[in-house]
Formats: sequence, structure tokens, C-alpha cells
Amino acid sequence: MSLMRQVGWLLVAVVLLALAGAVGVNLHAARDALQAQLRVKNSDNAQSLALALSQQRGDAQLMELLLAAQFDTGFYRSVRWVGTDGREAFTRQAGPNASRAPDWFVALWPIESAPGVAQVSDGWRALGRVEVVSHVAYAHDELWRGGSRSAFLLLALGAGALALAALGVARIRRPLDATVRQASALVEGRYVVVEEPQVPELRRVARAMNGMVERVRALFEAHAAQVDALRRTAHEDGLTGLAHRAHFMQRLGELLRPEEGARVGVLALVRLADLAGVNRELGRGLADQALRAVAQTLADAAAAAGEGALAGRLNGSDFALALPGESEAQAAAARIGASLAAALPALGARLQACAGATVWQHDDTAASLMSRADLALAHAESAGPFAAHAIGVEAPSGTARGHEGAEGEAGWHRRLGEALAARRARLVEYPVLDRTGALLHLECPLRLQLDAGGEFEAALRWLPLATRGHWLPQLDLLAVQLALQAIAQDGRERAVNLSAAALADGAFAARLRQSLGEAPQAARGLWLEVAESQAVGQVDLLAAHAALLRPLGVRLGIEHAGHALHRAPRLYELGLDYVKLDASLLRGA
Repeated sequence: MSLMRQVGWLLVAVVLLALAGAVGVNLHAARDALQAQLRVKNSDNAQSLALALSQQRGDAQLMELLLAAQFDTGFYRSVRWVGTDGREAFTRQAGPNASRAPDWFVALWPIESAPGVAQVSDGWRALGRVEVVSHVAYAHDELWRGGSRSAFLLLALGAGALALAALGVARIRRPLDATVRQASALVEGRYVVVEEPQVPELRRVARAMNGMVERVRALFEAHAAQVDALRRTAHEDGLTGLAHRAHFMQRLGELLRPEEGARVGVLALVRLADLAGVNRELGRGLADQALRAVAQTLADAAAAAGEGALAGRLNGSDFALALPGESEAQAAAARIGASLAAALPALGARLQACAGATVWQHDDTAASLMSRADLALAHAESAGPFAAHAIGVEAPSGTARGHEGAEGEAGWHRRLGEALAARRARLVEYPVLDRTGALLHLECPLRLQLDAGGEFEAALRWLPLATRGHWLPQLDLLAVQLALQAIAQDGRERAVNLSAAALADGAFAARLRQSLGEAPQAARGLWLEVAESQAVGQVDLLAAHAALLRPLGVRLGIEHAGHALHRAPRLYELGLDYVKLDASLLRGA
């Protein structure tokens, strides 16, 4: 059977099924309405009749005359008067009325006439109850007339729809459309394989396109694997998988940068004791296991600390751990020492380690910080196996932790809420240039004025508590609105960062679309960025936002990329507009 014939029969079946369903639903609704009307009518008539009977002062003959008159003048199937003793004092029933609706229709759509019941009394004395049941023949007549009219109208509409569908199907070739969509997806970096159609003349085209897509996908994945291998060789220690010394020191320097670095943090050094002796006595294999155990301990600590934390191997037996945002060096060193004491002895009693830590301040240099941490490590080594020592354990003044301790978390939430409500915020601007020096856009991080008349604080000042207080979706929306206003004023394109919390917030997407819809011209100059560390774990949400933003002309990309893209193999199918590599990957390039 040809494709067009299959589609034609499918359309006929669908239209007929839709018509049958529509008629059935319409009849079902009409029948329910008629049954409800009958129930109300029976109840009202029973109440009216009971009231009239109650006015007869209990005279049985007058009450029977009234019941007979009511039965003769109405369309009743039965009228009954039941006394208080349960015996029928009066009953009158009529035979079934003939309906103009066909018998099969009456059997298919039965209508129930619920009896109406009302109590009859003489003052405070109960005389019994009266029951009234109406005929349903006229209801079936009305249902048949209404159903016939709606069926005729729906059939006419269905015939028109089939005629239009037949004209459309004659010009549409679905397999060709699928091939076009496949080619478009390939241009966008998405590798879609279509099902081979049954039409012989199109099967070879689809098979050739699928083969090309598979070859391009394999080529891309091979190149991605090569790039990831080169990245690992350039930045990671081959044995442990941690950052090697040069890369770790480069990332540490970025954490200490005055503008974008962490205002406070802890640097910890770990040393595996007498590595050379372990190699001689226990063998190279066990020594490598011990090094991997230390590396895994530090990697777990970095993962638990959150974004920005970094573990590295400095040389044969020395490791380092940077924890931005942490201000308790002694506690950090103690945790590391306890973890090592739990992990290493299981491999051999000969294996020992110690940890030293120090707090950094915003104006520290990498050299001075490493010097203090090394001194702390020397103190720990002198204290014995798995000892932990810290230098500079007091949190620096002016840190977010210090303010939180001084005024409490509730005070911080109040200040953040007031700043957000008053829109005491602004965007700072850093130009992003292309290789020719032309301006691509302005990168615009958000600054908040936590106190009226005070300084506009960088995100590192308030971000931890904003995250804890679930303020990030509102702050990101405010940053987008400020960027749209600035673009509308000067026409220069701007980039704003989105957090993982905003991506996961369903209400944020609706408010974002509303803000973009209110400024469609400015929206085409907006760039939205998601950090690589957040994008890797939010691929589905990122895809949903990409589909939302693409029709509006907004560009969506990833920033600080290059360290974890290999963990998200579907990123190349999202149709991202750009990727910003992390500066640590390009330093010296």
C-alpha cells in the first residue's frame, strides 16, 4: 500500500473515530442533563403535592381526590401515597408511553427517572410520604432530536475536514520532510536517525542520510575523545586523575584574584609519609593504591565542598585541596586527617599521612599561601601520623561568614529581600572581544547594594546565603531585566549568568519568557550563560531553556567550560550558540 493511501485511510479512520466520540460525548452529556432535570422535576412536584396534601387536615378522601387529579393532569408514570405504617394508602400507575425514538436508541441510551419523595403532615402529625415518578418518553424524544442534529452537523464538518485533508496529503511527502528535518538537525549539531520509509523510491535516500549521520557522529565523538585525552594529559596527573601542580597553581591563582576570586577560603596540604620507603618495602603497586586512596579522599572532599573546590597532586607524595568559601582551617584539616586515617590503614599499617591547612584572605598571593600551608604541614608531621594542624584559623573580618555570625542568617535574608524588593542592584560590564578586537558583548555580573547607601557587593559576598535562602531565581531574573533595560538604551549586547537553581525553577521560565516578550528588540541582544559545572548535571533543563529562548533570538551558551564537558555527551545536541572556555585552559596560549 502506498504512503498516500495509508495516510488517507488513517485520516478517514481518525475522523470517523473523532466523530463517533464527539456524538457519544454529546449524547452522554445530554442524557445526564435530562436525567438531572427529571430528578429535579420529580422532587419539585413531590414537594408541591405534599404541601397541597398537608393542607387537607388529614381528610383521606380529599387527599385521594387531589392525588388522582394531579396524576391525571401530569406526565406521571406513578404517584404513590404511603402511610406512616408503610402501607400504600393511594397508588396510581400508567403504562409506558410510546417514544418516537427508535427502540435501539432507547436501549442504548436508557434514561432513569429518579422518584421524587416528600413528607406529608398535618401540623406536627406525620401522615406519610408521597412519591412521584415522571415518564421518560418525552426525554428520549428530545435526546433523539438533539443527537440527530449534532450527528448531522458533525458529519458535515467531518466531510469537509476529510476533503481538506485529502488536498493536503496529496502535496505532502512525510518522508521527505523527515529527511529535511534530519539535514537541519545535522547543521545544528544534532545527530538524528530517521526510520526508513516503506516507499521504495525514498528508502534509499533515508538509508544514505542515516549512514552519513552515523559517520559524522562517530567522527565527532572520536575527535571529542581525542580532545578530552589531550586535556587530561595537559591538566591532570596520570595516576590519580587530580590536577597536576601547574594546573592547580593556575586555578589557585584565579581563586585569589581580587575581583572574581573567593574572598575567603582554606588551602590544605596532605603528604603521604615516606613514599620512597613504601615503594621499597611494599612495592610499587601498593604505593600506587595508597596515592589513589589519598586522591579519592581529597576528590570527595572537593565534591562535598561544592563549586569552585579543587584537589591536585603537587608532586610524588604531596597533595593540595583548595576550598573557597570555607573559613575554618582547623576543622577542614581535621576532616581530611580523619578521612585519611579511615582510608589508608585498610591498605597497610605502614601507610600514614598528615594534613596542614591555612585560611587565605582576599589579598593573599599563591606563594605566601603555599608557604603558610607548608608550615602547617610541617607542624602536623612533627605531631605524628594522621595529625592535622592549621595556621590562621580565625575567619577574616568582613567575610560572609562573619556577617552571618554577627547578625544571624535571618538578618542576611532580610537584607537580601530588601535589596531585591527595592531593586538596589546594578550590572558591572566587562568587554568580551573576538580575535580581531571587535566587541562581541559585555559580560555583566550582578552587584547588590545590601544596605541603602552602601557599596554594591560582588556575588562572592552574598551568593552563599542567597543560595541557602532560595533567592537565586529572583536575582537572576533581576539581572536579566537590568540587562534588557541597558540593551534598550544603548543597543550594546550583554551577557548574564544563570544559576542551576533558576534553571530548575519552573516559575522562573515563565517569568523569563514574560520579561523577554515585553522587550523583544532588546531580547535579541541578550546572551545567557550557564556555568559548565551546572550545565553538566542539568542537560534536560538546559535543552528545555534552549528550545524556549531560540525563537526569541536570545543566545544561550556555557561558560568556564573545558573541565567537565566530557561528562555530558549530549551537550552537542542542544544547539548551543557558544561555549566560553575556562581561562585556565588558555593561559599562555
